[in-house]
Amino acid sequence: MKRPNTLALTLCLSFLSTLGPFSLDMYLPSLPDIGRSLQASTLEVQLTISSYLFGSAVGQIFYGAVSDRLGRRPVLLWALVFYSIITTACAVASSVAVLITLRFVQGVGVAGIMVLARAIVRDISSGVRAGRELSLMRSITGLAPIIAPVIGGSLQVWFGWRANFVPLLLFASTIGSVAGLWLPETLRHPIKTPFSFVAMAALYRSVALHRGFLSYLAILTFGIAGLFAWLSGASVIMQGALYGLSPFVFGATFAIGSAGYVLGTFIAARAMVRFGLDFVIGVGTAAMAVGGLSMAAVIALALPHVLWLVGAMTLYSTGLGVALAATRAAALTPFRDRAATAASIMGLMQQTGAAVSATVVGFYLGYSAWPVGSVVAVMGCLSFVIWALTRRVRGTALK
Repeated sequence: MKRPNTLALTLCLSFLSTLGPFSLDMYLPSLPDIGRSLQASTLEVQLTISSYLFGSAVGQIFYGAVSDRLGRRPVLLWALVFYSIITTACAVASSVAVLITLRFVQGVGVAGIMVLARAIVRDISSGVRAGRELSLMRSITGLAPIIAPVIGGSLQVWFGWRANFVPLLLFASTIGSVAGLWLPETLRHPIKTPFSFVAMAALYRSVALHRGFLSYLAILTFGIAGLFAWLSGASVIMQGALYGLSPFVFGATFAIGSAGYVLGTFIAARAMVRFGLDFVIGVGTAAMAVGGLSMAAVIALALPHVLWLVGAMTLYSTGLGVALAATRAAALTPFRDRAATAASIMGLMQQTGAAVSATVVGFYLGYSAWPVGSVVAVMGCLSFVIWALTRRVRGTALK
């Protein structure tokens, strides 16, 4: 078992957290081929993304309350086994309806992995220290959206879309074995009350009524919704008639925007210690707003090169990387004994917002980038406005 607050534990949690973005980003270059192979419409293919996000949202309702009673380690290991089984089933899906359903269930499995990784960080640290730890983790997991589309584009060219699920299964099995051997139990004071839906609802209510927490939650939800508007629509925009990129070139181009997120997490990890959580969140949300408005300007001016569009999203992603870990750390700070429950609410709202955003984009996506650009611009601006208007309320979250 690895002791808390070690680099090995940070790396273990980081690799566990990469399963979420890998499960989403790796097969983005394959979306057009999935439509052709399964004879599915653009909207039906987009629903394989939305269903995964909805499943992730639903799953997070339960993992937090259960692990606050049973411990982090057993619930996390169960989620990894469940995820591996469903990922295998996704690889052999016979129709788009089956794939949509399996992706929902896969999201339920990956939800526990994401919730428990954040809760373990809160178990062993708090405040700026937790924010720095989360930023370091996000710096590592942020590599997934850079690497995954490139790998996915290569697998698509060589083997087709089903091959994307094979490395996911191998990775989950490997990191699950490492976690089973090395990951310690970090929950020191489990909740003693018997588990029931009434008790679970009361626990969630005690967290959800915290006004400072709700302010941070709104910033997170809108920021993530903008990101997933881009994730769900970028493949259709850049591989379709608008830009006509190949799957491999799309993966490489898409990685540029994701690199901004990694840069943002590195900036945040250093800036939080010096300037504090709230200032870092403000800088990050401001960059998101500017990035979103820049994307709208690129579309309105019909700038022809794809890098103008990707550059605007890179600025948004950098701002999100700066703001995300600090916002999550601040939101979890008041809940030492209910960290997983608070993380579950955060995950539920973020993934629900992401799923709604992806679904809306899927309905309107066609030969224009406006369905993506408008959502990114609005979400970035809303995140900054909420940060500016709720500073006094949010102060209660850090007390």
